[in-house]
Amino acid sequence: MTASTTRRTTAKSRIAAVGAIAVAGTLLLTACGDQTDSGSSSTDTNAKKNTAPLFSKLPKDIQDAGVIKVGTNAEYAPMESEAGGKIVGVDPDIAAALGKQLGVKFTFTSGSFEGLITALNSGRYNVAMSSITDNKQRQEGLDEKGKKLGEGVDFVDYFTAGTAVYVQKGNPKGVKSIEDLCGRTAAVQKGTTYEKALNTQSTKCKDEGKKAITIEAFENDTEAQTRVKSGGAVAGVNDYPVAIDLVRKADNGQAFEIVGEQYDAGPFGIAVSKKNTQLRDALKEAVDAIIKDGSYQKVLAKWGAETGAIDAAAINGGK
Repeated sequence: MTASTTRRTTAKSRIAAVGAIAVAGTLLLTACGDQTDSGSSSTDTNAKKNTAPLFSKLPKDIQDAGVIKVGTNAEYAPMESEAGGKIVGVDPDIAAALGKQLGVKFTFTSGSFEGLITALNSGRYNVAMSSITDNKQRQEGLDEKGKKLGEGVDFVDYFTAGTAVYVQKGNPKGVKSIEDLCGRTAAVQKGTTYEKALNTQSTKCKDEGKKAITIEAFENDTEAQTRVKSGGAVAGVNDYPVAIDLVRKADNGQAFEIVGEQYDAGPFGIAVSKKNTQLRDALKEAVDAIIKDGSYQKVLAKWGAETGAIDAAAINGGK
């Protein structure tokens, strides 16, 4: 879900495309946290019994429900992916740690990345957490040309990541950076900030008298990876932690490699409706709490994502 304009935005380290909501089934991940007593007839009694440090900071409806509903696109290991009938990864584990502070469960539902913000603002989810890049475009509900498309969202920033270019193992086409893609074909997931990064670079190519990049944008990242692996595209562009995980795991490390360093690093944020500032502020306190108690760092170490660590949460820190 990089710089405000080169990550998944939000949502792996994504642009503010507002598309049709295509939720592909529901998978639940239950965060570890203090539970309210579902057998009690009084939600006020339940709330009093919940001893989680930040439970009282939550909106009343979420206290009563005991659940924060999360929209995600579970195709971006190690940030979020499906395994063994569950959604696993950095984001679900961070949510589990947040759940301990807030005293509620986080339930994850996987669907279309492009539809996450629209679904959030329609009330389907309480938050969206899917390697979503926090940027002004998403905050204000704008398309890439600055046209108002819909409601914006607020972000609670919890991670940082840059853009990476990956190629076939051995780099047969000699790609060194995104600048080397002029006149070539590159694969990417549709509706992401790194799709925008490719479009920006393609414009630069033409301005320099070179051929434009042929950009093949797919509905999911797996299709983009397959296109690179088959040689149909000379490179793919993705969030740096996702690209690192892909390089390590695909064909036991024999399918891909990253060229150059990550660039345009920027924040990933938990997206929250602008109407729900109480939830937003409670989440910020919870992120700061797990950074302070060390559970945040343990999650990142578990998934090899330490390079994305932040020192403190921020609200709408993306540019």
